[in-house]
Parts: sequence; structure tokens; C-alpha cells
Amino acid sequence: MEVWLGQLVHNLLAALALPQIGLVAVFVIAFISATLLPLGSEPAVYLVVKADPSMFWVVILVATVGNTLGGVVSWWMGYGVEKAVEAVQHHEPSHSRAAQWLQRFGPKACLLSWLPIVGDPLCAVAGWLKMPFWPCVGYMAVGKFLRFLFYTAALLWLVPESWLQ
Repeated sequence: MEVWLGQLVHNLLAALALPQIGLVAVFVIAFISATLLPLGSEPAVYLVVKADPSMFWVVILVATVGNTLGGVVSWWMGYGVEKAVEAVQHHEPSHSRAAQWLQRFGPKACLLSWLPIVGDPLCAVAGWLKMPFWPCVGYMAVGKFLRFLFYTAALLWLVPESWLQ
């Protein structure tokens, strides 16, 4: 079993090392991980960059675009759910602490969309609260870019080569 699993991991890493597959994989994984589905994109980004360090900036940008577009989907989901609920029942705006905090900071709160656990729902709530779309997207992109930049650079610097063999 261990030999089979080891071979599977080796084949997966070899496929991710190919630029034409690696970039697509990074985009898809980054996109899916920014929706409300539980998936982390950092390992894929790290592995592709580790396989070909000259692709560092390209991989960071592809991951940022994919992750930002996933955040956009979450924003639209929140917006759509709010519209659907509004059509069924007339409700008062939420007065929860989280909603008040988001309304106080506005689209700038989307800078935190990179955070684990709360980042993806934050994008959906921004849509629910009908925050301005393009400023939210801009702040999402900046936050997600900085996350990929710092996580990947830190992993490249901190992870010993012996752990990858």
C-alpha cells in the first residue's frame, strides 16, 4: 500500500511540475479553495514553485487570479441569497456584530478574505450586504496576492529539501 501511495504522490508531483498542467492545477485549486468548499491552495502553489522556481511570479499571479475569482463567486452567492431571501420575506438588515463590523470597514474588510475559515464567508457576507462590487474585488485581490506571496516565500525558505524526498 505504501509503495502504491508513494508512486501516486510522485506521479502527482511530476504532473504538477509540468508548466502547462501545473498552472492550470494551481488556478483550479485556488479558485475552488476561495469558494465555500474546504480546500487549501497553498500546497499546490508551493509544489509548482518548488518544481520550477523561475515560475514564482507567474504561479503567484495565477493563484491570485484564481483565488480572487473564487472570492467573486462567493460575493455573488451572498448577493444572490440576499436577493432570494428579500423576495420571499421583507427583513430588516442584520444587526449582528459581524455585519456591523463589515459595514463599518466596508470593502476594505475584503483585505481579510485570505484568512482561513472566515475569509470565504466574509466575501459572501460582503455580497449579502451589497457592498460595492469592484472595490471588494480589488481588496480581495490585494489580500490574496499578499497571502500567496508571503506563504510561498516562507515555505521556500523554511521547508528543508529533505522533507520533499
